Amino acid sequence: MSGYKIRNMEEFAALSGLSRPTVSKYFNDPGSVRPRTRKRIEEALERYDFRPNIFAMNQNRSLTKNVGIVVPYLADPFFAEIARIIERRCIDAGFSPVLYSSHGEQKLEVEILEGLTALKPAGVFLAPLGRLSDRGAIERFCRNVPTVLFDSNIEGMGEAFVGSDNFSFVQQTVEYLCRTGSPPCFFEMRNPANPNANKRRRAYIRLMEEAGLEPHVIKVEGEGWGFEEIGRRGAHELFASGGPATDTVLCSNDRLAIGFLAACYERGLRVGRGDGCALRVASHDDHPFSRFTCPSLTTAAHEYEAVAAKCMETLFSLIEAGGRFENRMETLIPARLILRASA
Repeated sequence: MSGYKIRNMEEFAALSGLSRPTVSKYFNDPGSVRPRTRKRIEEALERYDFRPNIFAMNQNRSLTKNVGIVVPYLADPFFAEIARIIERRCIDAGFSPVLYSSHGEQKLEVEILEGLTALKPAGVFLAPLGRLSDRGAIERFCRNVPTVLFDSNIEGMGEAFVGSDNFSFVQQTVEYLCRTGSPPCFFEMRNPANPNANKRRRAYIRLMEEAGLEPHVIKVEGEGWGFEEIGRRGAHELFASGGPATDTVLCSNDRLAIGFLAACYERGLRVGRGDGCALRVASHDDHPFSRFTCPSLTTAAHEYEAVAAKCMETLFSLIEAGGRFENRMETLIPARLILRASA
């Protein structure tokens, strides 16, 4: 295949029999990879007609190897897990990750983005606050810095978005719960902090109506990121007012479900499918603690590794393309249903 024209770094990595991060690491600093790996890459460069844009970009002194990672609330184990995987992959690829949390505050999110602009990063992974974000500030930032959004999608902003397919999450839980017992009610915050919650509610309503079933949405009061306490308090209020319309409750996210389970325990209500169980509870996200609840939580899981890998692949492609794509890219990764004792 001598003389074969390779179009991008993914194709070069595949033909070389190496991973994309390893190849990118070589182009950032040839001395950072093992001698045997370097030899394989250099032999492949001789064999194929390929000189990536990223190599030329790295000669530009204005380009740093800093990569920003911004999440809305690092104390949330979901964001901590995603950030951990992305951070590790950045290091393995020869970049210097810088991690920030906006702590659920619009003002702090704006300040973080302004500080990152001054760092002249090679690129940024941004999980925006969503409803609370200053859209103008994010739009300005994305114009100046190669940005891949993840988790929360703000339409038209950033060069790409990578996230989980919220319809896939709800489709799997609703279909399973309806197939194995009474149709679920949907338990959520009245004013959710994360826009994914709205997509999940709309998916629940659509799926129930398509199945000829009446949707029951339970909205609980609460602001901010203390989802467990909001779920616990909302569940107590629900039971005090007569309880859910059916004996199956589907929570918008696992952190709300953890609070819901706590309220059930405090009221002496047994959760699960066996004899003596008062109701079933399921949720979405596969929060890192969800398998340790009592009972363990049935949930639709994020594919954490797949989301992080696609984020990295997209950023490498973005850097290689000079910081801009011809068209904004969106990647949605399906959920995976995990059956546990709660349902």
